[in-house]
Amino acid sequence: MIKKPGAILALLTGLNLLNYADRVVVSAVLPKIQDEFGLSNFVGGLLATVCLLGYFATSPLFGVLGDRMARKGLIAFGVFVWSLATALSGLATGATMLIAARAVVGVGEASYGTLAPTIIDDVTPTLRKGRALSIFYFAMPIGASLGYLVSGLVEKHWGWRSAFFVAGGPGMLLAFACLLIKEPTRTFSTERPNIKRDFTKLVSTPLYRQAVLGYCAYTAAVGAFSYWGPKFLYAHYGLELSVANSRLGLITVIAGGIATLLGGAWADRMANRVKGRIVLQEQQEDNDATVTARINAGLLRICAIGSLVGAPLAVGCFLAPGPNAFFACMFFCILALFLVPSPINAVVLGTVPPELRASAMALSIFSIHAFGDLWSPPLVGLLADHLPLPVAMMTLPAAIAASAWLWWPRRAAPMA
Repeated sequence: MIKKPGAILALLTGLNLLNYADRVVVSAVLPKIQDEFGLSNFVGGLLATVCLLGYFATSPLFGVLGDRMARKGLIAFGVFVWSLATALSGLATGATMLIAARAVVGVGEASYGTLAPTIIDDVTPTLRKGRALSIFYFAMPIGASLGYLVSGLVEKHWGWRSAFFVAGGPGMLLAFACLLIKEPTRTFSTERPNIKRDFTKLVSTPLYRQAVLGYCAYTAAVGAFSYWGPKFLYAHYGLELSVANSRLGLITVIAGGIATLLGGAWADRMANRVKGRIVLQEQQEDNDATVTARINAGLLRICAIGSLVGAPLAVGCFLAPGPNAFFACMFFCILALFLVPSPINAVVLGTVPPELRASAMALSIFSIHAFGDLWSPPLVGLLADHLPLPVAMMTLPAAIAASAWLWWPRRAAPMA
């Protein structure tokens, strides 16, 4: 059995790395898929959308199940399904088969993405949650960079289909390791499953609602940015696809990794400072609720600052006169934007009752995809079919700026 919190965190972080590596395989080889199947930019963007349809359509179900039963079996199921479907994507004989395989990938990722953070939250002390989540989400830039690097290299030597085989294989083996996790003792929801009731309670929590709304705009921008990045470099600057992927991967892993860890450390430092101030100044009955509300407001401020800095840097990327200027702006843009994952997910989990955390994560995932990167890749693709690609990409800085405005704290509110 895997009992130690550090070992559980390491396993789930490793699987998250594979998760994000899989997510960028399509974008890394998209021009080659478009050439073989004769796809427009709009249809190319839909390959991202169908994956997310499977993801967000099933995440509420996994959230409800995760609040009422053991999670490790659900996680193992999700990892195996997404990995198998990724490998099958490489066998596609046309756009229809590829679209179907990517939809199944989304179903598998929904189980893992909904439930893994709740286990990490359970095994981590309150004042270390930011650091633990930053380690977990550190896999985002690492996984994305590996996806770009490995897929670009594999495509160059063995073709785009082989990139899917390489991405899907490891997960099918590691899925079974999830069954060895010893889950921590926790409070189960004793009420009959009622998605409408649970989600209504979550939506009525002001800070949770504010966090998710800003997360929708942020996800729309980051999802489309990562999806169309290789194509932008390939089509706009004429870079070889393998070169574009390798440089994107290198910048993502360095800037994204640094920023993710900084975001977690910043969140923990802020939480300790707020708690110490409250303890000294306000010895009152509702002290815990006051501390929680102010910590969450501070976490949202960190997210807002990241987006506020990232928006103009994203504009600089798409106005850059050459690839070197693009990569320079992109480095600092990613450095700002990747401050966000750890604190925003800490807010999502920290503003709701413990027995609804899996549902809170599920509703967050559902929302950020339904109102975020579900539509942004095909929208950019549709615009790119009729406008210059740099103009189409300018929708993304606008979405980043919107997330900064939505996240900026208005007034602290206690937990539901």
